[in-house]
Amino acid sequence: MKTIEVDEELYRFIASQTLHIGESASDILRRILKLDAGQPVQITPPANDPEPVVKAPTAPRPRDSVRVIRELLLSDEYAEKKKSVERFMLILSTLYSLNSESFSKTTEAMHGRTRTYFAGDEHTLLANGKQTKPRHIPGTPFWVITNTNTDRKRSMIEHVMQDMQFPANLIEKVCGTI
Repeated sequence: MKTIEVDEELYRFIASQTLHIGESASDILRRILKLDAGQPVQITPPANDPEPVVKAPTAPRPRDSVRVIRELLLSDEYAEKKKSVERFMLILSTLYSLNSESFSKTTEAMHGRTRTYFAGDEHTLLANGKQTKPRHIPGTPFWVITNTNTDRKRSMIEHVMQDMQFPANLIEKVCGTI
């Protein structure tokens, strides 16, 4: 396995193409490029084209995002999460993968009376209290405090999903599973 660096825009595009939690970047790229797993990649230079034409990605339609969240709620991975904090983290990770820009804007401004809920690093959250129990949100550059009651976790998810313009009935369903 090799590591490559990609710019933020390309990373967001690849992440937005995720069909299920845990899908690797290699799997996503193979699917986009229509390559079978294990199939050797053959590179052929373009005939007379100096550069290949790359189409700009289109943002996922809201219906697609709704479908992804509904599929998450029905997934075995979600059902296996027994603790509310585990479901909370999985939902946050999924919301980020659907629209990282909107997620980032929403979480930047979200805080309580004395606590910051989301930050780019653990130290920022610890500065607001040693008992915040910050955890890294998988697949994101964000950390979130987890030493809150379940109602606060639901409220945080509700706020993020509202700002991301999910339908009220889906938000209620998601919050009810935490």
